[in-house]
Amino acid sequence: MAKFTPLHDRILVRRIEEGETTRGGIIIPDSAKEKPQEGEVISAGKGKITEEGKVRPLDVKEGDRILFGKYSGTEIKLDGEDYIIMREEEVLGILSGAAKRETAGSRK
Repeated sequence: MAKFTPLHDRILVRRIEEGETTRGGIIIPDSAKEKPQEGEVISAGKGKITEEGKVRPLDVKEGDRILFGKYSGTEIKLDGEDYIIMREEEVLGILSGAAKRETAGSRK
């Protein structure tokens, strides 16, 4: 992947895919699925610049699992993979102890 470093208080996120079948085994077509609101932080900027001109480091860091709003950020494509760039203020929270799930680009 090309190296991408977000500026200031922005972060680069890879969306985490939800399961593609229901508990009863019914396959859900992509068009009917809600976009998941969970992702992994791929890279983060240096921090937000305060009114005093100081840099306040971000609370999220590379590797964090986060939750974000349905319409958060801007979707982009890097090296054929889908990512989202968002400001840290759009992050609803950090997940800790979450079971590892497949990321959107990890299935080949």
